[in-house]
Amino acid sequence: MANQMVNPQIMNSIQAVQQATLTGDIIRHSGAGKAYQSVSQSAAIAIQDATDQLRNMNTISTTAAGVAVSQMLATGNADECAKVLAQIQGLVTASAESFKTIGENAGTVVKNFPSGDE
Repeated sequence: MANQMVNPQIMNSIQAVQQATLTGDIIRHSGAGKAYQSVSQSAAIAIQDATDQLRNMNTISTTAAGVAVSQMLATGNADECAKVLAQIQGLVTASAESFKTIGENAGTVVKNFPSGDE
């Protein structure tokens, strides 16, 4: 095969594209943007997990409250039932606070993480 020369206009076009896309600033901004997306996705997953935990705790608490009321009706011991229901309510409240804390913290992390726009 004969040695073929590449058209100089094509070479100039390739060099212009490389200079426009492979400079330090472009690479830094692209990397920062990808890191920001990854952190945002991780925060969203943390919030989803906290939502699942809250939902599961509510299901467990509702079941436990039903058992406590059933026991109260069977034994007539309302004082014991009231104590159990108060503990259950405490678990629900703690789960809701945990959800709120996770959501706020995840939002703060994403808000403060550099996005590459700076």
